[in-house]
Amino acid sequence: MSGNDRDAAVRRLLQGPARPVPPEIHTEAVRRGGRMLRRRTLARRIMWLLLCAAAVAFTVWALTARPWVEPPSDTTPPLTGW
Repeated sequence: MSGNDRDAAVRRLLQGPARPVPPEIHTEAVRRGGRMLRRRTLARRIMWLLLCAAAVAFTVWALTARPWVEPPSDTTPPLTGW
């Protein structure tokens, strides 16, 4: 089949009368679609929960470790008694 024959066959199918969808296919598609939506919603909620937990863990770590503060120098003794 060449490209033109294939295009003509597709046009004939699309221009022909529309065939009704069997009811069992419709109910199966609705069931699967609902399941897919529930899974996506659950996955999205889990990802948000993990993101929030990571943000809280980072905040707690940053407040306790205080990585922005320079550590005290241990090489020179403190100057006392001057």
